[in-house]
Amino acid sequence: MKNDTWVVSTQVRERFPFYTRANIGEVFPDPVAPASFSYAFSRDGLIKGSELGFREAYKKLGAFTEDEYDPDNCVFLGVHNGYAYLNASMMRLLGHRAPGMTTEDIDSSFFGEAPGVPPYVEQPGGTRPELTEKIGEVFGWALSVEELEEVSADEAFVNNLRAERPDIATMTDQQLHERSQALFDNDFPRLFTQHIFITGLATLPVGIITAVCEAVGKPEATLRLMSGLGDVESAAPSTAMWNMSRLIRDSSSLTATFENGLAGLEDRINASPSPDATRLREAFEKFLYSYGSRGPNEWEVRCSTWETDPHIALAAIDRMRLADDAVAPVLRNAVRAEEREVLGAEIAAMVEADPETHGQFLAAFNAASVFMPGRERTKTNCVKLIQEIRVMAREVGRRAVERGDLEAAEDLTFLTVAEQEDELANPGSSKAIIAQRKARFNELTALEEPFLFVHEQAHPDTWPRRDAIATNIAEVGDTLQGLPGCPGIARGRARVVLNSADPTNLGPGDILIAPITDPSWTPLFVAAGGVVVNVGAPLSHAIIVSRELGIPCCVSVTNATSTIPDGALIEVNGDTGAVTILEV
Repeated sequence: MKNDTWVVSTQVRERFPFYTRANIGEVFPDPVAPASFSYAFSRDGLIKGSELGFREAYKKLGAFTEDEYDPDNCVFLGVHNGYAYLNASMMRLLGHRAPGMTTEDIDSSFFGEAPGVPPYVEQPGGTRPELTEKIGEVFGWALSVEELEEVSADEAFVNNLRAERPDIATMTDQQLHERSQALFDNDFPRLFTQHIFITGLATLPVGIITAVCEAVGKPEATLRLMSGLGDVESAAPSTAMWNMSRLIRDSSSLTATFENGLAGLEDRINASPSPDATRLREAFEKFLYSYGSRGPNEWEVRCSTWETDPHIALAAIDRMRLADDAVAPVLRNAVRAEEREVLGAEIAAMVEADPETHGQFLAAFNAASVFMPGRERTKTNCVKLIQEIRVMAREVGRRAVERGDLEAAEDLTFLTVAEQEDELANPGSSKAIIAQRKARFNELTALEEPFLFVHEQAHPDTWPRRDAIATNIAEVGDTLQGLPGCPGIARGRARVVLNSADPTNLGPGDILIAPITDPSWTPLFVAAGGVVVNVGAPLSHAIIVSRELGIPCCVSVTNATSTIPDGALIEVNGDTGAVTILEV
């Protein structure tokens, strides 16, 4: 493995050599900043953060034992030539060992119909009957639990962190740095363990419901039974934004303020003496307090969030204000929730003659409403803790910019934690190395990294440039096939949006064509008639939120943003995953 292309990297595992960008590409779409690597992967020769969380979660699931892990190197995660990868070999082994699951189930959830996926080859020691039995016990618990008490306790913990955030203006740079490390080292592994554990169990009810629906000849019912679950944490910001958008739409003065464009919008709102502007400021302040941790690439400390860059949130609210009252998130969710209950009773009645299947279906139907929202809540818990680290790191960086030691506040994240300590001791000493790394970061970002590899990844010198990849522009009558996300059919004008902070071309009823979706994108769903995403998997963020908002969605539509012409009239079939070009 070449080690000269990015400052931080991990080794490829010999026994588990299959790596993929699936799923993790939504979390780390860009090369991993050295600071994030130090927190989440490895630091000072010790396994840290996310890797620790994966290890503990899979032991908690019963899928692995400690002796199967390399004590000195990352096993579940990897950073190769800058980009983060998941070890698909480990995921497949879970499918091999879990009762009622197969490696094909894992591949389907990660890759869909993606080409180039190598066949599974069982390795010595792969079959462990005692672990299969243990996984079965955990699955049994998951199908019987009514609430996730540990998740709720973690939620209270991170909310308290925000409520009791110290006055960072009075803290020294060293104090801010030490608090950041302590939060990550002491609390993040626990929160991330819970996230991976709950995520693993969220696939269980989906698998059972899918099997039952296929058995009764209603495979299309699966998606509808996964919709309208309620209490999905990552959908909540959209509702809060919607309420602010109604305040704007009903106010002539606020409407005029927004009609003047996004540039300087926040300053104009803050400067306005009108009562409506005061109400909006108060609502927006509460919004940032509750949801300010969300934003583009929110797991990456380097990147801004709604709190650190409110413009991103205001851009989404600006699109929402144009939408009709009929597409209110709460109304759409209510329709999906009612449909879910009616359809669930119908499917249950169809298998009532088979007590075992009937019982399994009802248990899975209930478990879906526990673990799908639980998965999103555990993710939010992690993101809220990362936000506390981010605001402290930004304050250190802001001060360095004021002194002339750095060019931008986020530049500090281009240093590992150890290097940050050297910079604190010798302010301004890292300017040259930061500049080199930012240049290399930009070079890597411009390249199309391999989606998967086995044993050895091709060197970046062989990767194509993203802007040079030739794609065939879709024509009238063409159908692009992806994965079904949220059921329903929508027709509208395609609007290709490449940056969630600049969605100005997206109008009410348009079909949002996006490269990826994290929480900074999903508020844009509300005004859209449908959503098409380049990447995604059955449990991806885009799918879960679109189901709560009741918006037809197709994911894993390869190169959708470069293939579908902007402005084309298209049809999105969220039941089949098909996107058809009707008119160019």
